[in-house]
Amino acid sequence: MSHIVEKWKVFCEWQRRPSHIPQMAEQHHRCYTCGQEYQGNYCPCCGQSARIGRYSFKNALLLFLDVWGMGNRGMFRTLRDLILRPGYLIRDYISGMQMAYFPPFKLLFLLTALLLIVDSGVNLKGENYLASYHEKTVNIDNSHTENSKKKEKTRMEQWNKTADMYIVKFREFRENNPAFFWLSLLFVLSFPLYLFFRKSPNIPDLRYSELLIALVYTWAMQDIYEIVLTFFCVYDDNVSEVTLLLCIIPLKQLSGFKWWRTSLYVILSYLAALALLLAAMLAAIEIIIFLEAM
Repeated sequence: MSHIVEKWKVFCEWQRRPSHIPQMAEQHHRCYTCGQEYQGNYCPCCGQSARIGRYSFKNALLLFLDVWGMGNRGMFRTLRDLILRPGYLIRDYISGMQMAYFPPFKLLFLLTALLLIVDSGVNLKGENYLASYHEKTVNIDNSHTENSKKKEKTRMEQWNKTADMYIVKFREFRENNPAFFWLSLLFVLSFPLYLFFRKSPNIPDLRYSELLIALVYTWAMQDIYEIVLTFFCVYDDNVSEVTLLLCIIPLKQLSGFKWWRTSLYVILSYLAALALLLAAMLAAIEIIIFLEAM
């Protein structure tokens, strides 16, 4: 038991340490592209890596990954740290270590695209979860339509009809524009979270822009878990909602608050964001009903 505790302490110490970046190589090289002689990891004239030499399968793989923006060591370091030390990764990035990690917005869009590919059938069962979700949405919308036809033409019916219309449009928007939808939700959620985490033990002067970057990386972390769960078909309709709770981990590591306090702040922030969205939707419905009555 003491051995496990010691291993855990070593792991926690590794989490808190900033990522180690390899130092500049001391060997002298001659660039295969421009012929420049230099010392270091990259050619100062054209920027080609010193590791690139004669064509090989390894170089071919790196070139293929470059097409998708993943052919650099920062991508793999970022994926690793998002799983093992997400909050400390965010701390390192906002403190200035930006070349060590993959850009947050670019990473989020790449992972969202990969999640859509996995959802569309590229998984162990070959099941198209997007089609299943769309079918359930259509059934729910049809049931709303049938129920509204049975009611009398009252203001409540008109209100329900407008609300159903907004629900349908909301689902269609979320399904057709997942990246933009989640970014919009992040923007709404960022306001209450900033009020709670702008002054914390680790970062007493957290900026709003830094919190926004933290949320983007957090959402990328959740995408990683969703991709793995969906690929191995450990899938449920509530997977996305459950993974939302994972944001407690990076926010706790970043802020330095206790677990209970971080969890409380996250739950209160979600409730506040939900209240803002509901208030906006109710206001929009009332405005439409008012305009139609004129």
